[in-house]
Amino acid sequence: MILASGSPRRAELLRTAGYDFEVVIPPYTEPAGPPRWTFAAAAWAEALAYFKARSVGQLHPETVIIGADTVVVHEDRIIGKARDEQDARRILSTLFAGRSEVITGLTVLSLDQNRRIITHETTSLIMRPMNPDELEDYLRSGAWRDKAGAYALQEGGDKFLQSMEGSESNVVGLPMERLKNILLQFQKPQDAEWTI
Repeated sequence: MILASGSPRRAELLRTAGYDFEVVIPPYTEPAGPPRWTFAAAAWAEALAYFKARSVGQLHPETVIIGADTVVVHEDRIIGKARDEQDARRILSTLFAGRSEVITGLTVLSLDQNRRIITHETTSLIMRPMNPDELEDYLRSGAWRDKAGAYALQEGGDKFLQSMEGSESNVVGLPMERLKNILLQFQKPQDAEWTI
């Protein structure tokens, strides 16, 4: 099994769950930015997850590939990763007010078996606003780098969380409950070593 992602957070979720896998960074260049239309958020995340998984699957057609991509939606806008610290400041100043949704597109495929499952998971969050000192501390920490919505619950963002509806692992970047059910559909008897 291969995780088509360079995300250490996704790899850690799989490791903690007891899966045996390799990491292969997808040879795929993501488009410059997400669409502006909220209704396209899930489709966008699913498409990116699929293209990442397929780009690795073409190199390893005999292996089951997992691809994922996460976006954040707030006030009818898709929020991607911050370009720089100034962009992170702008995102965090607005995102931490009201409800937002974390959407992870998920693809599991095997080109050898000519099988693929493409889906997504949504988790709703309400975050409390950061005060100016908290915002600057968080920016200095660098935890905003390479994160959809410029924050990570597992890297200090959880202290700003007021409520969450849905999968916590989805917010980290990989909806483990849904993934487990999908992998069972791909598992063959000889693949029992996938899980501990």
